[in-house]
Amino acid sequence: MTLVDWAQLALATTALFGAVATGVRWLVKHYLAELKPNSGTSLKDSVTRLETQMELVIEMLIRGQK
Repeated sequence: MTLVDWAQLALATTALFGAVATGVRWLVKHYLAELKPNSGTSLKDSVTRLETQMELVIEMLIRGQK
């Protein structure tokens, strides 16, 4: 292989790794956004609502057993 072939291989490899890194960064950014509260539409808000409802159900069950 000539010097030009090695340079092309290095450039192609660098571009491929760069594209993969950019894709992973984009995915992480958007998944982390779901874990922050945003007034009701995020996954974090849904989990918080479910936890509150479960606490109420557990309290009701405990009061009903006495």
